[in-house]
Amino acid sequence: MQPSPLILGIESSCDETAAAVVRGGGELLSSVVASQIATHSMYGGVVPELASREHLRNIVPVVRGALDQAGLRYQDLDALAVTRGPGLAGALLVGVSFAKSLAWALGKPLIAVNHLEGHIHAVLLEQARQPGFELRFPVLALVVSGGHTHLYLASQDGNLWSYREIGHTRDDAAGEAFDKTAKLLGLGYPGGPVIDRLSKLGDPKAVRFTISQLKHADRIKRDLGHGPRFDFSYSGIKTAVLRYVETHDMAAAIERRRLAVLANPRPSVEEWKSLCDAETLDLVASFQRALVDDVVGKTLAAAAEYNVATLLVSGGVAANSELRSSFERRGAEQGLVVCFPSRPLSTDNAAMIASAACPKYFAGDFAALDLSAAANLPLR
Repeated sequence: MQPSPLILGIESSCDETAAAVVRGGGELLSSVVASQIATHSMYGGVVPELASREHLRNIVPVVRGALDQAGLRYQDLDALAVTRGPGLAGALLVGVSFAKSLAWALGKPLIAVNHLEGHIHAVLLEQARQPGFELRFPVLALVVSGGHTHLYLASQDGNLWSYREIGHTRDDAAGEAFDKTAKLLGLGYPGGPVIDRLSKLGDPKAVRFTISQLKHADRIKRDLGHGPRFDFSYSGIKTAVLRYVETHDMAAAIERRRLAVLANPRPSVEEWKSLCDAETLDLVASFQRALVDDVVGKTLAAAAEYNVATLLVSGGVAANSELRSSFERRGAEQGLVVCFPSRPLSTDNAAMIASAACPKYFAGDFAALDLSAAANLPLR
């Protein structure tokens, strides 16, 4: 029987400084996340230089907090894992540099993890604890977040996982479209949770939005044995919202709402109702419905094309209530098993990094101490 290694994971790819300890890839002993929402909210998005500075401030207390929460000492660890990429270069460097220094000082192996693989393993981390759960292949993984909208066919060879990308966003990611639309409408940052909440108060059929339908040379790809692609594009719907705002003279109301949210960054539901008229609520609900329908529709089409048995949905946008309910309903109609992480593990965290590192630990896939961050690291 293989031992259950204690792995400390460190995540710093964007605006969350996180550390966690996971035993054997499936037992979460601790998870600590230092959020930077307050730092970036006034700018309506992440400022890379500020993110790097906050990581430098937070990395030591966050790691210590994760060990204290788990009741462990540094010497108890079997390995350290860190996000190598993709992400913001400066932010990644903080985590990679700290992890390398700590691994060298402790004489422990270092494991480099792709951030996207981490999100996929966030689902597996929790599903592994469900009684009777058995992962059925082929597996399709959707990573849908502020920086990514990617589809991967996932396979397992021994301890290691491999991935083949069959779709990605050509421009804005789904979460980026949520955040930019929220900023445009004066709804604060991060925009995804606010739009999700407000969409329940509006009519999703009030405004008709059309998502870009991308064409591919599928016949050529089939002939080469690659199969068709299922790409996404969300810059167009963001522009459509802007045009709607301009043609319906909403600028003054948006500015009043923006100032109100700056003064009170966490309005209650009743306060949101007073800040948003019916037209704004209908616009928000229609935007969310169009985007969710596109993500779900293309993903399920890919699952059918590749005869997938299990769909793993992860990333920050996987916390969206309409996305979850739509996948669950339509996936069941298609006979597809759809799995999500819990909402705390949907957004960036280090538990997913430690979990994804476990198969690499058993395979002896360790990183050298000259490891460098890779902002555009592909997942393979």
